[in-house]
Amino acid sequence: MLLIVGTFRLSRDRLDRARPAMAAMIEASRAEDGCLLYAYAEDVLDAGLIHVRELWRDEAALERHFASAHIKAWRAAWPALGIGQRDLVAYEVGAARTV
Repeated sequence: MLLIVGTFRLSRDRLDRARPAMAAMIEASRAEDGCLLYAYAEDVLDAGLIHVRELWRDEAALERHFASAHIKAWRAAWPALGIGQRDLVAYEVGAARTV
């Protein structure tokens, strides 16, 4: 499995405008074969900082995600939404356990 965690930043004044685009991206990604988790969360203390969590079954699923129409549309929307300062890291993980 691949776990992707990180953040991206967008302008505070564009948060409301960005929410529909983020929701569309999340919904389309969650519907993909191999997507086990896909979530964005606004930071409580830092407006405009969005936390990202993704879990993919394997590298092939992630590569299909990167080639999808919805990720292309999402990336094309970044300049208008003021999205920048992306910091995402992928980790290979084994079996999960409750802690």
